[in-house]
Amino acid sequence: MEFRLLGPVEVRHDGEVLALGGPRQRAVLAVLALRANEVVTVRTLVEAVWETAPASADTNIRTYVAALRRLLREGGERLVTRPAGYLFTAAPDEVDVLAFEESAGRGDRALAERDFVGAAGFLERALALWRGEPLEDLEPGPGLLMDIVRLRERRLVVAERHARALVGAGRHADAVAEVRPLLTRHPLRDGLWEALISALFQAGHHAEALDTYERMRTMLAEELGSDPSPPLRRLHQRILTADPAVSGPGTTGVPESIPRQLPAPPPSFTGRTAELATLTGVLDKATMAGGTVVISALSGAGGIGKTWLALHWAQQHLDRFPDGQLFIDLRGFAPDAEPLAPSAALKAFLQGLGVAPGLLPADDDALVGLFRSRVAGRRMLIVLDNAYDLEQVAPLLPGSPTCAVLVTSRDRLTGLVTAHGAHLLPVDVLPESEARELLARRLGAERLAAEPEAVDDLLARCGGYPLALAIIAGRAAAHPGFPLRALADELCDGTARLAALDEGDPTADLSSVLSWSYTDLPAAEAEMFALLGSAPGTELGVPAVAALTAVPAAKARTVLRALERASLVQQSVPGRWRMHDLVHLYAAERADQHLSPQTRDAALNRLLGFYLHTAENAESLINPDTQPLGLGQPELGVEPLAFDDEGSALAWFDTEHTNLLTALRLAVAQGRHRAVWQFALALDAYHVRRGHLREDLAAWEAALNAAHHLDPKSRALAHRHLGVAHADLARHDEALEHFREALTLAEQADDLAGQARTHHTLAWAWGRRGEYRPAREHATRALHMFQALGNHVRAARTLNQVGWYSTRLGEHTEARGACETALEALRRHHDREGEAHTLDSLGHIAHHTGRLPEALEYYRQALALYRDLGHTYSEADTLDRLGHTHLTAGRAAAARVTWQQALDLYDTQHRTEQADQVRQQLSALDERNEPNVKEG
Repeated sequence: MEFRLLGPVEVRHDGEVLALGGPRQRAVLAVLALRANEVVTVRTLVEAVWETAPASADTNIRTYVAALRRLLREGGERLVTRPAGYLFTAAPDEVDVLAFEESAGRGDRALAERDFVGAAGFLERALALWRGEPLEDLEPGPGLLMDIVRLRERRLVVAERHARALVGAGRHADAVAEVRPLLTRHPLRDGLWEALISALFQAGHHAEALDTYERMRTMLAEELGSDPSPPLRRLHQRILTADPAVSGPGTTGVPESIPRQLPAPPPSFTGRTAELATLTGVLDKATMAGGTVVISALSGAGGIGKTWLALHWAQQHLDRFPDGQLFIDLRGFAPDAEPLAPSAALKAFLQGLGVAPGLLPADDDALVGLFRSRVAGRRMLIVLDNAYDLEQVAPLLPGSPTCAVLVTSRDRLTGLVTAHGAHLLPVDVLPESEARELLARRLGAERLAAEPEAVDDLLARCGGYPLALAIIAGRAAAHPGFPLRALADELCDGTARLAALDEGDPTADLSSVLSWSYTDLPAAEAEMFALLGSAPGTELGVPAVAALTAVPAAKARTVLRALERASLVQQSVPGRWRMHDLVHLYAAERADQHLSPQTRDAALNRLLGFYLHTAENAESLINPDTQPLGLGQPELGVEPLAFDDEGSALAWFDTEHTNLLTALRLAVAQGRHRAVWQFALALDAYHVRRGHLREDLAAWEAALNAAHHLDPKSRALAHRHLGVAHADLARHDEALEHFREALTLAEQADDLAGQARTHHTLAWAWGRRGEYRPAREHATRALHMFQALGNHVRAARTLNQVGWYSTRLGEHTEARGACETALEALRRHHDREGEAHTLDSLGHIAHHTGRLPEALEYYRQALALYRDLGHTYSEADTLDRLGHTHLTAGRAAAARVTWQQALDLYDTQHRTEQADQVRQQLSALDERNEPNVKEG
């Protein structure tokens, strides 16, 4: 398939143009294609399609995606649902924007190598893909409008570079013909003027070149009240003197003695597409605006690839800095030396600029002044590698806006941003695709293809950390006959993983590189860093860190920011801090070596206590009928969070879910039996609401094992919940076995409440098997027990259960009476989840008694409650039933939309059986050739 975005949006398959639907559906396709091979969130799509989104925006997006999925089906499985959004896959030659960027990138590299003929060819190929304005047939929302602006700017930049290549290749007439119409529409772009004036001069039209410069100067004075840029003024002067060195933009007046201090480009450099584009964009924007020095600060942990990124970008853009490139390692975090003094760096730069050592001033201020004078008006790049702080960097900054500066540092150098307007670019780990490409370049695609599982393990254990990947690639390359599985197994042992990444060279040993940052930390920061290594999970919120370290939240936040400046932690979202897995292992080693066992145990006790107390607070809002965890009072230093409503409680569970499961596993490993049981119970209602069925099963299996060390009541509860978890996954025999064990334990303990709850779950389990008569019998027994206990909420919920199984047995009149009575009671007791379940039951009853409008209304009310509660598990089931009601009512289009929504949820929840059933229902609709839903 061909996806064409550089003009009207168009898709071709086997030479045929496909009908893409309405403008909003085409806009969704455009956003997905622009971000091919990346997960795109629903929010991104909404912002691209509407300026003011309607209330139904999310639903409409799902509709458009479903329609596009069907449309593109012949081209393979291109559009798939992911938990965070949608993934559209395409090869670079299938999407014209990707092909444009690929050709433009090759042209840029050729231009940097002064291969003007090759560069002109690649850039011509890139520009030939344009058929007009990008996405010109769409009415974009704010998000898509930004993409259009970016593409227009990118086209102009490529056009400027193409003109530069034409001049360098001696195609002066072609350059003039290309640039003149562009200047008519974009009269303020220096690069275009420079290309035109140089081309005219090179072609022998000296008078016309000077006249063009004068017209440009007059226009700038009248329109902006400004003068031409320094490069244009220098070009003008050289034309006036007929300087033979004038050879086109990018090489204007380049002397042979210019400094070229950049180290060799890094071998096998891979990826960093976004970061490279950001650096280029910053330079392009500043060049157009003029007036200030362009400073980009690359920050990140040791071994993350900052220097490689800076050098690769610099080598790609040598043509932008024809007057030279200066480079120096400031040794900010070197293990065996103090940071380089600014005066020493200035002397090295000045000697590179041709100043004899004997003429260097002794005064530091004089050194700064001489350096800035030497680089003034010159188009130069200055790379300051491994900087320690602002005090070291500031004297090395030029004053001329013609210069650009790249700074790399483990410190975030926020002062450089504040005081000098630097553009901060955090450098993180490589995404999985780029990490895989790095290994393929070093080891060959065939070797990777021979052991795909081993390669997956290697990538997972390195976590995209460039230094770790480079070490592993080096070890594998040194032993081409060794299986990659041996390396992967060595890395799978977490206790030995850092040792496996030790090459004996302090500059290429991950532990040594990280130690350079750690040993520089003050005591409070070093202790927090080590404690973070002992904590389960690699991303923590500030309240959790405060509990772990027994300091107030404000103090924890201050120390975390200091660790962030040192690039040992990162603030992934406001208030949450994460550590790379390998950095976490290093921190854990520091905890073992520098903290006492008592300190580590006390910190873990506080952290687990914080999680359990907060989880209980959240669980009590989601399920007010839940059994208390029996935690007692929080210990000193633990301040659990409280929540205002179910939404905030669910949001906390969403955020902390991975950490809570990790904490549970830690409690298992350390034999904290009561905590294991408490974590499983605290997570139960959340797991059901969100459809995390396998996680729920694993939690309750661990809890049952732990409960054997506890009391019979705890074992009974664990059996009961484990039975529910098995039944959720259609493991009916296992479910009944656990329910019977739970009932026996509850009867032996004379626990009437436990018996009632077990009968309630037994009813549900029999119902899941489709055996509704025993299901109703157990529900009726549970109902009588809850009534005897005076538990009115549970009794009302169970009455709904009796009604549900009655309608499944065809006894709709009795069922309706039971459910209506239950609904009244549940509303009276403000049990919104029970109310939603009962509305769903009434919808089913109304459908099967021919009252379709009433059924639709019941289902809509149930869905509104489920969505408000965040109960996506039950929402999916109700959507499925609502789809059947729509179809019975002759609303096939609405059924299709509803079932697609259900399918998305079932896929997200990994409910394969239900998802397959809904797919069959959708396929049956397609076979009927029912019309698609219209644009919303």
